[in-house]
Amino acid sequence: MNPLMSVMIAGAAMATPIAAEAQTPAAAVLAGTRLDITARGEVRRVPDVAVISAGVVTQAPEAGAAMRDNAARIARVIAALKKAGIADKDIATSSISLSPQYRYNNNEPPVITGYQANNQLTIRFRDIGKAGAVIDALVKEGANQVNGPSMEIDKPEAALDEARIAATKAARARADLYASAFGLKVKRVISISEQDGFSPQPMPMMARSMSADSAEAKTAIMAGEQGLSVTISVAFELQ
Repeated sequence: MNPLMSVMIAGAAMATPIAAEAQTPAAAVLAGTRLDITARGEVRRVPDVAVISAGVVTQAPEAGAAMRDNAARIARVIAALKKAGIADKDIATSSISLSPQYRYNNNEPPVITGYQANNQLTIRFRDIGKAGAVIDALVKEGANQVNGPSMEIDKPEAALDEARIAATKAARARADLYASAFGLKVKRVISISEQDGFSPQPMPMMARSMSADSAEAKTAIMAGEQGLSVTISVAFELQ
């Protein structure tokens, strides 16, 4: 190889890291005072979805009989849900179990006296106003376990964006307050990060009410309100 060419290649190889290093942007220098603020924004909404657990518990001397009775009753419960307009996607089997029942006597081994079958459904009500009436219908069709409800907001994204805007306004207002107190001004935002927000859950209630023209009690569900919140951390530079 030509000696001159070798020198030129070596020189180019040595120059490459220097050129790459020169292209790396320098970190911004903080000329003023750094202020770290944590702010929270919250909006409140009425939940539009109620979720309950409803199921059937049956007992029989034989395991097969307990399961057959349970299957027949849960089928009636599912039919009642569909008749009430609950979509298939809002009905999910959450658990099925079969367990022996024992009799215990002192100083004797336990004796199986029968079997208990349990079939639980998770049901989402998108019309909360009708949820109580549907629950009553389920009980009439054989459901003997009902738990809940828990309340949800089906599409919370828009509400969370409102909470984000409220959090940013609160952070800027607090930064202005601190800057003014020290005779400074907010120059710029250095960094912003979002933390996991906390949404306080209301305590929904299922109550029994009596209509004026009927002696039959009916279940009522009250949704209340839910808070949706976002917490952000913002670093400001003050001068």
